[in-house]
Amino acid sequence: MPKETDVAKHAKVVEWLKTEVADYVAKLFKALWQGSASKVQDSLASLIVSSYILGRRVGISFRDLDNSILDKLHQSKREGHQLEDWYQDLSMLEEHLRKR
Repeated sequence: MPKETDVAKHAKVVEWLKTEVADYVAKLFKALWQGSASKVQDSLASLIVSSYILGRRVGISFRDLDNSILDKLHQSKREGHQLEDWYQDLSMLEEHLRKR
């Protein structure tokens, strides 16, 4: 396959994934409005999968993304994020990710 075709295909895939992420965000908001737990869960799962794949397509490994997520959780906790103060959500997520 000629290099130009490969670059064009890569760009097209990245653009497609960006629209997928936007679509899943819209579906998530609609599911939240409807109050459908199963649709919320499905939308969140699709959004996370698409985000990981988009990251991979732009050169971020799954492991590096996981590490960035853990770093973000640690930083947010250190800065006193309200969800951590109120519910310990960030600590719970960090613990979950570290146990995987």
